[in-house]
Amino acid sequence: MNFWQHLPRPIVGLSPMDGVTDACFRSVIASHGRPDVTFTEFTHVHDVCRAPEIHLETLRYSEIERPIVAQLYGNDPELFYLAAQAVCELGFDGLDINMGCPSKSVAASGSGAGLIRTPELARSLIQAAKRGIDDWAGGQTLEQGGFKPARVEVFERMNRQRGAQPVSRRETLPVSVKTRLGYESVTVEAWVEQLLMEQPTVISLHGRTLKQMYRGAADWSAIARAASLVRGTGTLLLGNGDIQCLDDISRRVGETGVDGVLVGRGVLGAPWFFRPKELVRGQASSERGPESGLSLSTVSLDERFAVLLEHAKQFVEIFGHKQFYRMRKHLGWYCKGFPHAASLRSQMVRVSSVEELQSILKAFHIRPQSGVVLPYDESVDMAETLASRCS
Repeated sequence: MNFWQHLPRPIVGLSPMDGVTDACFRSVIASHGRPDVTFTEFTHVHDVCRAPEIHLETLRYSEIERPIVAQLYGNDPELFYLAAQAVCELGFDGLDINMGCPSKSVAASGSGAGLIRTPELARSLIQAAKRGIDDWAGGQTLEQGGFKPARVEVFERMNRQRGAQPVSRRETLPVSVKTRLGYESVTVEAWVEQLLMEQPTVISLHGRTLKQMYRGAADWSAIARAASLVRGTGTLLLGNGDIQCLDDISRRVGETGVDGVLVGRGVLGAPWFFRPKELVRGQASSERGPESGLSLSTVSLDERFAVLLEHAKQFVEIFGHKQFYRMRKHLGWYCKGFPHAASLRSQMVRVSSVEELQSILKAFHIRPQSGVVLPYDESVDMAETLASRCS
């Protein structure tokens, strides 16, 4: 079942970001402003098939996140064949292959954006993933596909923990690709043509090359050229890069003709970002130009801190107290755009528990001025440490 064909247009989804879009973050997003589609953090196909169970944490999800797509990376077709079967068994709605991560450790190994330099290998990974999905849909068990019984038990346990019912119907999953404009320079036409040979359901295109990492502005003119190339092929094209507000979405869709967008860094500290996305569709179907703007909703400071605290509590429930340090970056992202935010943010990077967080918020004067509100289009900074994150 290809869920992509039933999503409203333009599609407005949450982009995968390594170390950021974990199961807790995605659940909070889904609760406060559900995107049309969500992706997991990327997971190496070797970890899916053979690594210790702890490495499968990135494939945890809850039903509220649907449609949820598992993103995988690697450079071994045999492992992609196996991992695709696991993705099916775990109940995901789709499989996405990361061909865009610019991290040196990933790209240098020939994975992520490194695949842009080896289009034949990239195509073989898509082929292998599709074969694995087709064999699983045809009734092949994981053991018959090549998994050891102990690994199968792990997948079964993950499904039970999620409260999932046993698979009653085996259906093929759509395969998509997330990539970039090129390696050292923009070669988007030649690269997209290679991907189209394998007929992926969706190509998500980040508007920078690997060499750019996350520096400079995303090149939406190159994304527009790719959209023109893809149109009529049956493959959808989503644009990604520098989307900070709903006005950006409406403008980019109108300018480029993409089928939708994925939003990454613009969502950090603003899980309600997707809440009024219907406004984008209303504008897209009207005669007004993108310059007319949208009446964006606002969120009170009280609500911001309530969601911040909810996020922290959910994180502890899912990952435990010892992992709380991973929440600090999220707490800092919430502290933007209001009086004395910098002072509060400096405390957030050292907080070690929900109790300490509650104490800090209590001491902070959250109502220094009545009626303080924060706009959805607030610009959100990224720490330098996230420069190598894959989105």
